[in-house]
Amino acid sequence: MSLKPSLLPTRALLWLLCGFLLLLLPQWDRLPVWLAAACIALAGWRWLAQTGRARLPGRWLRLAIMGTLIAVYIATVSGRFSVDTAASFFVLAVGLKWLETANRRDFFVLFFILVYLATVNFLFRQDIGWSLVTLAGVVVTLVALQLLHTPADSRHSSFHGLRRLGGMLLKTLPVVIALFVFFPRMAPLWSVPLVSDQARTGLSDSMTPGDISSLAQSSERAFRVTFAGETPEHRDRYWRGLILDRFDGRTWSQWQQEPYRPLGRVNRDAGLEALADNEYDVLMEASGQRWVYALDNSRPVSANITEVSGRVFRLERPADTSVRYRMELERETGTAGELSPAERRQYLQLPPQGNQRSRQLARDLAMGAGTDLAFANAVLNRFREQPYYYTLRPPAMPDDPVDTLLFDAQRGFCAHYASAMTFLLRAADIPARVVAGYQGGSPGPDEAYLIIRQYDAHAWVEAWIEERGWVRFDPTAAIAPQRIESGLRDAVAEEGSFLEDSWASPQRYGDLPLVQWASLQLDRINYNWQRWVIGYQGQSQMDLMSRLPGNIGLRELGYLTAGLMGVALLVAALVAAIRHGGAARTDPAGVLVSRWTRLLQKRGSTVPAGATPLELARMTEQQAPAAAAVARAFARDLNNHYYGSGSRSRPGRGSHRSTELRLMRRRLARIRRELRKRSTVHGPAQHPS
Repeated sequence: MSLKPSLLPTRALLWLLCGFLLLLLPQWDRLPVWLAAACIALAGWRWLAQTGRARLPGRWLRLAIMGTLIAVYIATVSGRFSVDTAASFFVLAVGLKWLETANRRDFFVLFFILVYLATVNFLFRQDIGWSLVTLAGVVVTLVALQLLHTPADSRHSSFHGLRRLGGMLLKTLPVVIALFVFFPRMAPLWSVPLVSDQARTGLSDSMTPGDISSLAQSSERAFRVTFAGETPEHRDRYWRGLILDRFDGRTWSQWQQEPYRPLGRVNRDAGLEALADNEYDVLMEASGQRWVYALDNSRPVSANITEVSGRVFRLERPADTSVRYRMELERETGTAGELSPAERRQYLQLPPQGNQRSRQLARDLAMGAGTDLAFANAVLNRFREQPYYYTLRPPAMPDDPVDTLLFDAQRGFCAHYASAMTFLLRAADIPARVVAGYQGGSPGPDEAYLIIRQYDAHAWVEAWIEERGWVRFDPTAAIAPQRIESGLRDAVAEEGSFLEDSWASPQRYGDLPLVQWASLQLDRINYNWQRWVIGYQGQSQMDLMSRLPGNIGLRELGYLTAGLMGVALLVAALVAAIRHGGAARTDPAGVLVSRWTRLLQKRGSTVPAGATPLELARMTEQQAPAAAAVARAFARDLNNHYYGSGSRSRPGRGSHRSTELRLMRRRLARIRRELRKRSTVHGPAQHPS
């Protein structure tokens, strides 16, 4: 037995389907392809059933479809559980719900499920573009709900539904804004980590030469930076992220792995206080990692990051959403300290075998260099003077990659040269390490902030020099100084490899001013959205409230919010009362009916709510038989006025309406006189009508 779908209005169902498709869009790159296709197919099946070209499946077939799709889902998940997989299963459940949407109750259930799906979208997409798509999906589902209660023969109902919805949104918008600003941002009682199986673009905790060259083909944002004072020159923007100090012959990784952290949400609140002259503010995109990026000689100002060994910084939890933090630039202290024996062994570690020619080169260079600093400069001079090339198309180097780069290929990217120089330093008994991060950054709109993108990813070298401590050496600066002075685009201009695989990226078309201008304006909007809306957290709210008089705290915010809600409710009540009075003034016939009702009530009649004019006429006849004829005539006038064939809005009806109203007033006056006569002769009636 199949379900009959004909109980639902077609237009309402069509709008609900459109809302479902809009709410699926923000998850297009997160959902498995088969799951998204299955949901669209199930919704399409429901539409075909609505139009009579298919039948909805019966109970057993629905159970079979549900069991098959759940089995496929379990097989693809393979035991992994996260918020990501749970959200995907919820989307599958929404798709299956379409097969049992046969009546109004099912419509309401599906409507509320779709609203919940909109909230799920915000777990994964919070930028303003996708937020607007989600909001559009909610608006469309609300229009569908209005159309469910609209007569089927009503013309232009979709347009009127949108207009009514827009009016309601405009009325509630001030209250929503007030609640957003003043409602206390208290810490949640629980945390929901967004553990996801999705690969994120960005630096990982290991580096094989060639990884960063692949990353350089992405123009996605890594983070944005706002400086209070002057922005550092391009060549000085080395954004340290993590230290790679263990080498297995091909891959650099961290000596100490990241410690296990319990699941939780990252604290992305950095406050809204004005930046001091030596401070800068970073808004980092979600990376799924704990490390953040900072310039040399920085220390944390906001409490959501901490410093670890090696002058790098960490979040308490992986960055599953955008994170905002604040740093302060300090002057160099000039104190180097000493390396412990354990640290020295750590930064001198090399595989026992491999890359023999490079080891011999290190010995040869060490013989001609009197100091560690002179050795490092000798390596840089070799890169500068010999025909080494900076390229995004390095050749494969499967065996002894350092030897192949230094003696054979002589073509590589920053990671190749940083790996080779660190190897040479260690081979010469000089502690060294690879630092991975970003270098450079391009100005945002009006140069208000810097935008650092994935193609700004970079690797360089730090060597321990006695009495100076860790000193930065960048072989890329010796081989391709344009990369450090102005950026990747200029460094590979002759090669033509900049974003060659990203044809849709606006950054690829740097010679088109209009494209760049539009891209920057969109970035400005999204930046302000993330900073002032998404990032409006507890400390940010307190910072903002501190600028108001009265030393406002959480308690005062609670009182203020309650007061605002009370005022909003009072204003709504006054508006409703005024509109009700206005409605009475615009319906004089309704005023006459109210007067007639009160006359009968004074005579002792019990008038039920919603009594029709003919019922009022019968009650009048019981009270005053002499008024029976005029009461029936008055009732007919009222019925003709409201339900007659002549429309009250038809042109030319104004004078006729006035004549009708004058006649009805005279008849009501006659009814009043007859009731008074009856009351004078017999007294008030004692029986209910």
